[in-house]
Amino acid sequence: MLVACALFFLAVTPIGAQIPLRVAAAADLEPVLPPILEQFRQATGIQAEATFKSSAALTTQIENGAPFDLFLAADMSFPKRLMDEGLADAAGSADSTTPILYARGTLVLWERKDTHLPPPSLDLLRGPELKRLAIANPERAPYGRAAVAALTSLKLYDSLKPSIVTAENIAQAAQFAYSGNADAGLISLTSALTPQMASSGTYIVVPRDLYPPIEQGAAIVSKTAQRANAHKLLDYLLSAPVQAQLAKSGLMPAK
Repeated sequence: MLVACALFFLAVTPIGAQIPLRVAAAADLEPVLPPILEQFRQATGIQAEATFKSSAALTTQIENGAPFDLFLAADMSFPKRLMDEGLADAAGSADSTTPILYARGTLVLWERKDTHLPPPSLDLLRGPELKRLAIANPERAPYGRAAVAALTSLKLYDSLKPSIVTAENIAQAAQFAYSGNADAGLISLTSALTPQMASSGTYIVVPRDLYPPIEQGAAIVSKTAQRANAHKLLDYLLSAPVQAQLAKSGLMPAK
């Protein structure tokens, strides 16, 4: 079967054609990464394609042999897990035992402008008007863990737990809030700043001292045949112009 699949791939791939760099990307990057990958292609001639899912789901896929070249997670723990298993590395970094920090995330409380609720605030989380609050799955998505940590810091998690609507990833949590399947959402700033969400809703930044820093880490998949290109993309992400672009899209610079 594997031989047949390989022969089929060779048959449909033109000789000399470049295989795209395959990027496993956390869901919070979905509004941010595609234009950066296109700019990278124009600058280097290297085509890169991203698959967006929760960091946990992507970790499982890589553990099961999915043919990714580079992993851009929403925290450090998932790429570190792969590194500990010998499935990924950060070769070329100052510390080869730690994922490469490429950005820091921000948690926000978002709601629709046409909702019956008061404007977004921490008091909204304490009020009786809030019936459904969307968060990402804390077991699979770092932003979900941050949401639970923030609610726990506010001593609201137990009281709000029956009202929580759990999404697979942060992109789905944002969709729940946008569609009205939840009254509000604890989502990523990258989601809140998308044109669709920005035009239809408002948000506040959740105080950063309420949850652990969302440090987003990268690692190169050990079995990649495109290690040099993966390094080039990482270097591109860490360049000053792209870090500034990430900041405008809701991700704090790595340095």
